[in-house]
Amino acid sequence: MRIVLTHTARTSTGVSSTRARFWFETIALVCGIACAVALLFAVLGAAAGAAAEEPESGQVGGAPSGAPSTVPVRLQSFEGVLTDTQCGAKHSAAMGKAPADCTRACVHGGEQFALVDGDALYVIEGDLPMLKGAAGQRVRISGTLNGKKISATSVFKT
Repeated sequence: MRIVLTHTARTSTGVSSTRARFWFETIALVCGIACAVALLFAVLGAAAGAAAEEPESGQVGGAPSGAPSTVPVRLQSFEGVLTDTQCGAKHSAAMGKAPADCTRACVHGGEQFALVDGDALYVIEGDLPMLKGAAGQRVRISGTLNGKKISATSVFKT
């Protein structure tokens, strides 16, 4: 009987420590997996943030869109007829107005000044009194081009 008691005591002690070890290893494994997942999310978040700060295709420099660019802008010279976006190069003869008067009337009605150069039409931004003085006439405009929009710095009648 003595052997059985000793054997029983060892078995119950051995089983108890095995269960404790199982739970300890399980908790340690779950904590390790949770830390690895948290690290993965941190790396993905940092990569997404860095990608959001990169310039878009076609954009120069690292400034976000809407922010002023540090690249110097080159002035260009454009020649054509200063008109409006509604009439373009062909003013309505039915109105009975000269091209200059038609252009001013259309701009007063909400249209924008435009420069017609052959088949190209550019919207003009700039000093309104300067543009109204040259409306309907052939002009040379100095300014910067952004797409189909010219920011005029000077207008000379040619």
